[in-house]
Amino acid sequence: MTRTYVKSVDVGEFPAVRRAFQVTRCNQCTDAPCVTACPTEAMHKRPDGIVDFDKSICIGCKACMAACPYDAIFINPEDHSAEKCNMCAHRLDVGLEPACVTVCPTQAILVGDMNDPTSKVAQAVKRHPVTVRRPEKETGPGVFYLGAHQATLDPLGATRPEGGLYAWSTQGAPDPQLVPSGHPDGARSSAAALLSYDIPHHAPWGWRVSLYTWTKSIASGAFLLAIALALTGLLGWGGEVTRYVAPLVALVFLAITGVLLIWDLKHPFRF
Repeated sequence: MTRTYVKSVDVGEFPAVRRAFQVTRCNQCTDAPCVTACPTEAMHKRPDGIVDFDKSICIGCKACMAACPYDAIFINPEDHSAEKCNMCAHRLDVGLEPACVTVCPTQAILVGDMNDPTSKVAQAVKRHPVTVRRPEKETGPGVFYLGAHQATLDPLGATRPEGGLYAWSTQGAPDPQLVPSGHPDGARSSAAALLSYDIPHHAPWGWRVSLYTWTKSIASGAFLLAIALALTGLLGWGGEVTRYVAPLVALVFLAITGVLLIWDLKHPFRF
C-alpha cells in the first residue's frame, strides 16, 4: 500500500551487470483514464494539472484501479478509499516541494511546471532524451524518465525470479492474491534482465465482479434474444415469452447484478 515505490532490475550477465532503478508512481496524465472511469468524480484533475482524489465521495468501486495503466492506485485498508500519489498537492499549495523531492539525497527527482521554460524540469526534458511509461496508452503522462532502462519501464521486460526469491525479500509467497510484475517465463527485453526488487499488488477484483459481469450478460441477453426471435418470426410479439418471461428474467438478473455490484464496493452505503 504505497503511493510511490522503487522497482529494481539486474540487467546483463556476469561480469557485465548493472542494476537499474525506476521510481513508480501516478503519472499525472493529461488525459487521465482514472478520472474518466470514476463514477463519482472522486478522481479529478486540478486546474494545475495534478490528478487528485476526494476520499469523502469515493465509493471504492476500483474502476480507477482498472483504468490506470501504471498500477498507481490502491485501496487504503484503513479508510477503504482509493489513494495514489498526488504530488503532495497539500505541500505544493503552501509553497513546499513534494516530500520525495525533499528527502532525495541525490536530487534524482525533479518536480516543476512544464509550461515554464525556465523550470529545471522543462529544461531537462528539452535538453536530454527522456522516456515515458506505456506511451501506447496515449494518456499524456507527466512523469518523464531520464536514463531509464527499458527493462524497468516495461512491466514484463524482466524475468520474474523463480520461487519469488528477490534480492532483499521474498514476495508473493505468503499471500496467493499478491501479483508481482515481471514476466513469469522470460524477459521481454532484448537484454538479460532479472527483476530484483518490486512491490507486489493485490488483484483488485474477485469473484463478485466476475459473477456480476456474467449476470449482467444474462440480463441483456435474455431481452435481446426474445427481440431477435420476434424479429425473425419464431416468436410472436404478443406472446408470453416476449411480453413477460424475457423481461422478467432480464429484471431478475439485473437485480442480482446490482446486489453484487454494491456488495463489491468498499463504501456500499455511499452508493
